Amino acid sequence: MIKRTLFFGNPAYLSTKNEQIVISYPDKEQETKTVAIEDIGVIVLENQQITITNGLLEKLIHNNVALINCDQYHLPIGLLMPLNGHTEQSERFKNQINASAPLKKNLWQQTISAKIMNQAGLLKEKGIPMRKMELWAKEVTSGDALNHESRAAVFYWQSLSPILSLPWVASTEAKQSQTAETFNRGQNGLPPNNLFNYGYAILRAITARAIVSSGMLPTLGIFHRNKYNAYCLADDIMEPYRPYVDLIVCHIMETEDVVENLTTEIKKQLLNIASIDVYIDGKNSPLMVAMSRTTHSLNECFEGTARKILYPVYV
Repeated sequence: MIKRTLFFGNPAYLSTKNEQIVISYPDKEQETKTVAIEDIGVIVLENQQITITNGLLEKLIHNNVALINCDQYHLPIGLLMPLNGHTEQSERFKNQINASAPLKKNLWQQTISAKIMNQAGLLKEKGIPMRKMELWAKEVTSGDALNHESRAAVFYWQSLSPILSLPWVASTEAKQSQTAETFNRGQNGLPPNNLFNYGYAILRAITARAIVSSGMLPTLGIFHRNKYNAYCLADDIMEPYRPYVDLIVCHIMETEDVVENLTTEIKKQLLNIASIDVYIDGKNSPLMVAMSRTTHSLNECFEGTARKILYPVYV
């Protein structure tokens, strides 16, 4: 079943009744709306004047809804998830914690190979030569000791630069900066880096939700291990899914006249990442469903009943 993504950009009062989320507005002329909680996968709270009841929070947590909170600049800063996401959580925690170094290196090799292949798939769709990417994907070694991920990333972003460096900006200052250099991917760089940041934040939340649902800790990664990062495993597992965010951003850049700020319309397009179709294990599936299959297969690798993570293939 495809889960819905709800985005709240205006003041609202959110409560619950009869297993529904009840959406009321300060403007009494606006009609109150209801949505079945079981149909919801992600909720984004952007406006500072949103009130939500504890009763609704309880039901959202029990239904494993990823609740994303945004700051005053409208950027995602928080994620609410259940403490108990699976009946076998304690046992799965142990398996994850006790995973051997060789196993984690092998899992990272699979992850990076899948990421590079999916990046190559996007380049191919855009008519960009990507033979090098396919070769690098096959050459990834245990733990990516030769850092093929970085080599592929440089080639990938340079190849997409003509699409991402279009003369779309509105302000004079931005125009001057944009004409001085081509697009460079960086978290604090010029637009459309802001679009990538927003899309990746949503993807990260979807990944963390699936990890918790599969009974694992999103904090303990197979490669990422920054002590200040609470979502190391999410950052690992989302890597092969990033090109699907990149696809949406490229589409926005190719179809919008001005893409300088994160407008509500652009955010809606980026929020579609949860329902975009991906090809996994021989069939198409919504990304949110595919992510759950990926995290389930990861748990099987940790418990020793499988050796391969199921990742989508960009086709």
